[in-house]
Amino acid sequence: MSESHSGWGSLFTAENRGSAITLSGGVALYATNSYIVITILPSVVEDIGGMAWYAWNTTLFVVSAIMGAALSARLLGRCGPRWAYLNATVIFMAGAAICTVAPSMPILLLGRAVQGLGGGFLFAMSYAMVNQVFEEKLWPRAMALISAMWGVATLVGPAVGGIFAELHAWRYAFGLLLPVTLLFALLVWKSLPARQQKRSVTEPLPRLQLVLLASAVLAVSAGSLSPHGWMNFAGIVAAIVLVLWLRKREYTTPVRLLPRDALSLSSPLCALFATMALLMIGMGFDIYVPYLLQHLHGQTPLMAGYITAAGAAGWTLGEMWSASWPERRTSTAIRLGPPVMILSLLCLLVSLPVVFGDGWMNMGLIVLGLTLLGFATGIGWPHLLTRVLQHATAEDKEKAGASISVVQSFSAAMGTALAGTVANLSGIYVPGGTQGVSQAAFWLSLLFIAAPLVAIISARRATRTEPVMQPEESLNYK
Repeated sequence: MSESHSGWGSLFTAENRGSAITLSGGVALYATNSYIVITILPSVVEDIGGMAWYAWNTTLFVVSAIMGAALSARLLGRCGPRWAYLNATVIFMAGAAICTVAPSMPILLLGRAVQGLGGGFLFAMSYAMVNQVFEEKLWPRAMALISAMWGVATLVGPAVGGIFAELHAWRYAFGLLLPVTLLFALLVWKSLPARQQKRSVTEPLPRLQLVLLASAVLAVSAGSLSPHGWMNFAGIVAAIVLVLWLRKREYTTPVRLLPRDALSLSSPLCALFATMALLMIGMGFDIYVPYLLQHLHGQTPLMAGYITAAGAAGWTLGEMWSASWPERRTSTAIRLGPPVMILSLLCLLVSLPVVFGDGWMNMGLIVLGLTLLGFATGIGWPHLLTRVLQHATAEDKEKAGASISVVQSFSAAMGTALAGTVANLSGIYVPGGTQGVSQAAFWLSLLFIAAPLVAIISARRATRTEPVMQPEESLNYK
């Protein structure tokens, strides 16, 4: 790379431009779809029913995304960058097509699961290829650029979803994804190479670990469908048992899902992954925010979508602000996230469940809370991800890149599943109505404070050991 290029411009030199646009475009597609669905879900439920399964739209999508993330390295190794991305876009389009014509919630959930698999491939491959196509000094900016696509999604997703929801034509929101995904496939064809210069060794698939990971999320989700507290508690206990089983399996088999020592409590990798997971879980109840805004605060689907997207805007702001910080300040960025998230949830606790005073004051506090919620995660996110790559051993670099998406997707799915449990137990479905929705808003805001409280500890442990910059490796893609 030419030494004359520095800063963000380094990502858009002739050498890097195609990779930067394509990797970030895959995540933009994934993220925009997420905000479209969050915005239209209240309208979907009003049309085809299935309020008890509300959170499952995200849970199944993300569980499937975990599978796609875990299989992404294998797909890249077998097909090469171009065909791996094209296969992923075909799967994603098939899921969107099913959602477009779904006559009932079960069929819609099937489409969401298929969409999630394709989206998981796109999401994970973008992160997994960062250390392959960019120099190490560009990793923080590349990570920030890819993650910043959630900011793009805050502009596009709520607009598309909100407009179609207000027109009572939510199916067209899914249908619009088909030509957009096709255009992305053309970009992939022109920008990415067909083959790897050095083919990586394909490891056996960690099937049991993947099953345990997915089962843990589904156990919590299945428990949330019951109105009985003991069933919800049983689902959470089952999830804990399954995660402990997964941890034991990672130590007793050579076929691992995560990098070496990622689940060792004394390892910096474990603290990094724990911090990532807790921050994602802390944001898990945002799936319900549009519903709460429409039914408690009288917002239209379009406005509810944009208000909810303040979280992603805050995430992007935090990332863009901290991505260029010098190495000595990155530990501060990581440790700052959890306290800011606690503050954000306290703002939502006093403003989301009830309407008070001037409507603008009420909504202003909600927007502030959601913005801080995303900012809390974004400010340390590029540095958490970069340190995962830096702390991983040389032979685990590719696995570390893919594991970022596995952990992020699992945590997001678990956060959504727990949100479904809290919402259903607090009355959003039965008895429902204003009282039930208000109770759900209160308990969601209060109980999710537990995640950033624990993250304060893990963030401090994650920053005890400074990463060692490793020699730049030859690029695997030509």
